[in-house]
Amino acid sequence: MRTGASFSRRRFLSTTAALAAPYLLPSGVLAGADRAGANDRINLAWIGVGRRAHQMHGDLASAPSMPGEARVVAVSDVYLEKCRLYIEAYREKVLKAEGGPIAVYQDYRELLDRGDIDAVIVPTPEHWRALACIHACQAGKDVYAEKPLSLTVREGRAMVQAARRYKRVFQVGTQQRSMFRNREATELLRNGRLGKLSAVVCGLWASSRPYADFDIPAEPIPAGMDWDRWCGPTEPVPYNDRVYLTYNDPGWHNIWQYSGGNLANTGSHALDIVQWGLGTDDTGPVEVWAESASHNARLTYRYANGVMLHIGFPPELEETSAAGKKGPPEEEMPAFGGIFYGERGRLFEHRGRFNTIPIALSQEPLPSDAVRVYKSDHHFQNWIDCIKSRQQPAADVEIGHRACTICHLGGIARKLGRKLRWDPQREIFPGDDEANACLDRPQRKPHQLPETV
Repeated sequence: MRTGASFSRRRFLSTTAALAAPYLLPSGVLAGADRAGANDRINLAWIGVGRRAHQMHGDLASAPSMPGEARVVAVSDVYLEKCRLYIEAYREKVLKAEGGPIAVYQDYRELLDRGDIDAVIVPTPEHWRALACIHACQAGKDVYAEKPLSLTVREGRAMVQAARRYKRVFQVGTQQRSMFRNREATELLRNGRLGKLSAVVCGLWASSRPYADFDIPAEPIPAGMDWDRWCGPTEPVPYNDRVYLTYNDPGWHNIWQYSGGNLANTGSHALDIVQWGLGTDDTGPVEVWAESASHNARLTYRYANGVMLHIGFPPELEETSAAGKKGPPEEEMPAFGGIFYGERGRLFEHRGRFNTIPIALSQEPLPSDAVRVYKSDHHFQNWIDCIKSRQQPAADVEIGHRACTICHLGGIARKLGRKLRWDPQREIFPGDDEANACLDRPQRKPHQLPETV
């Protein structure tokens, strides 16, 4: 096996013609003398096998074709103990009685150098997501990337470019795209059941804060962990469980160096559903502003058609209850969705369910010639099917990038505390150097994004 260093130098950081030749199909999809064809199993690998990887055991096991159609053959993590724990859980919860070798790597680049791996699943923290996904595309692997897709707008666009250049099937883990009720709600919206839409309201999610805002003392690095590699493109900080463990006060999800906070974490799900409902998967808002320069300020976005998107209830949409108290409408606030306001009523969209006020808006079936959206009933199975068919998946990387961009725009508006104009085609703040400087972040060598993907 070639070393990770030579692999990186040859296949990733070079911009020679060798990188320009795309893989049209993963290695395991075309039959060969020593490998199975498309009717046999696809070889999968994980880059990062922490909390989210264990949660996805249910997704793997519940896919109609699993475990027969795809199998995990390799895992990589900066903490080797996590690899052992993942393999044990995978064999128990997914493979059942079936065995098979699963290789372990601490440097994912060595994993990507294997020609027998067809696709990778990348549930790393956001600060590691882009580079791993771009490297996977360059290595000819299809990708399933968890959300939030990126740490910056530039990273998200680079992932789209890599997927397109190397003709990869790239699914983003916004799984509500594969839930029947969310699809049904989207089709009601896209067919004008609410009439002209005026606004959408989502929950008030906080952005992350700088590491310096927290008092985090150093702790011993666990045996078998490469902490410097976990820090990756960010400046290294002392190890502490309060950084490494996701929800351990503050956890990396709430630290600016590694994540966009809950605005990106939960917001990626909800804002993806907003984009779907508005029919804006290939674009985005044209203005954004924060109520104040604060990490949890209320946000407002304006789309070119006049629809207003609110993160947090604006006073003008709050209602007075029977008890005389003013606040959100009587329906609970959807944690992973939003409330769509139209001239005929409201639609409350949650994860896997929705309802309308008045209820009659959702009771009459859509006509036979109604607008229909992409149909997927199982997010992981949809990805596997698309690896074989070479079609775009339900939550294609461009879709995921556009939803995550809305999260990033909100974080930038909160940082600057003023109204910003946004050009969703060029993905810049026109004439605003200060805001444009926030579209990317410095990256530590040798973990920078390649200049040419």
